[in-house]
Amino acid sequence: MYRLPFPVPELSYDDALGVLRSTLRLGISPMLESVEDMLAELGNPDLSFRSLQVAGTNGKTSTSRYAAAILRGEGLRVGLYTSPELVSYTERLELDGSPVVEADFARGVAAAAEAGQRVNAHRADLGQRPYDITEFDLLTVGACVAFALLGAEVVVLECGMGGRWDATTAVGSIESVAVTGVGLDHTRILGDTLEKIAGEKAAIIRSGRSCVLGVGTATPTSVEDVFLRRCADEGVVPTLLRPRRLEDAVGELHPGLPRTHGDLPHASYEVLRRPGRIGGSLVFDVTTPRSRYRELSALKPVYQAANVACAVVLCEDFLGRGLDSEALFESVVCCPTPGRFDVVRADPVGLIDACHNPQSVGVFLSAVREVAPEVATSPTLLCAVLADKDVDGIVGLLAPEFPRVVVTQTRSPRALAAHELAERFRAHAAEPVGEYASCGEALAALVGEAFVACGSITLAGEVAAALR
Repeated sequence: MYRLPFPVPELSYDDALGVLRSTLRLGISPMLESVEDMLAELGNPDLSFRSLQVAGTNGKTSTSRYAAAILRGEGLRVGLYTSPELVSYTERLELDGSPVVEADFARGVAAAAEAGQRVNAHRADLGQRPYDITEFDLLTVGACVAFALLGAEVVVLECGMGGRWDATTAVGSIESVAVTGVGLDHTRILGDTLEKIAGEKAAIIRSGRSCVLGVGTATPTSVEDVFLRRCADEGVVPTLLRPRRLEDAVGELHPGLPRTHGDLPHASYEVLRRPGRIGGSLVFDVTTPRSRYRELSALKPVYQAANVACAVVLCEDFLGRGLDSEALFESVVCCPTPGRFDVVRADPVGLIDACHNPQSVGVFLSAVREVAPEVATSPTLLCAVLADKDVDGIVGLLAPEFPRVVVTQTRSPRALAAHELAERFRAHAAEPVGEYASCGEALAALVGEAFVACGSITLAGEVAAALR
């Protein structure tokens, strides 16, 4: 059982949040050494458990959640590390399906902060520049401490951004990885082309690890080539995930047709029944090199079939065997995906989705069209966007898809002002019927009206907090 190697100050949950918020959001230069040294200072809590890592522009959170649920169904004590949270910061650290309690969260952050101070003190003694320890560095180290102290057997790690320099990549116990797909997001940090971003995500593929390449890595061929070259260089044989029918991957694939690689193992999924309404049932089969799992079900849109299938293959590779079919069915059907096509009010329906870039918006809209094909009868759109995102790309997709548009802004310091967002919708020939300076005001105006809220993760979180 892991034990802290030195005394750690006691912090309240509010104190821990204060420590995180006072830390750098981004470092001056990307590096893993700071996280590696902090973990070493703490006696390597990351080696107290086995771990899996999931990267991707879209779908990585859902894939991580399904993987954690599947492993839990196989009888393991499972930690899950995801970001960002919707409502409470503790949501980023889950153990056996529930967020860790505030005291355990605070203890992890306190240990990470103390380790950071000690590491930088050692560097100062040697005349070296102190590390730029970021909020995500601190939280990742704190998560490793918390999971080790709580006795997690395996931890599923979602990359926060990219892969090469992501703090989760410093974890020393990663055995299996998956990349769900690639889109243009965080371009100022990861690169301005799909190929450059693919290179950053492909860096998590390393010798000795199993690897699943999700549906979103298959096209264009130039992107798939980045991943296949990395696998070849590292001596890794990846499993390629493909839809049985291309129409089952609408929004998941970039233009182009997936290639057949006869020398590589494949997995696939086939949608048998599509949900006929928001909150309706999705039924699908998943076929892997080890087994076939029939009639899995989820109260989710079609795009989640790809994420479930990716998680199934990832878990099979990690365990080195097929899965218990009955346990898998229960794990999938009961797995929550907060903020992902998430019904937060039943009547009239209130749906939230954390889509926040053009690719994820496109996937979301394909799911909406499945259950509400007529624009005239679609719910009202409630939209808020962060200013540092591709606002016009997001608005251009959303504007023609809803009969009524309401715009607002979240409490995030990065939020685009409601009046500016309204102007962007007008530029795309959609006149908002309401502009509100806060999410609360917008929801008050939508009482008794069906709505869909999307455009930013922070909007999904504020709506969820208000209605749950």
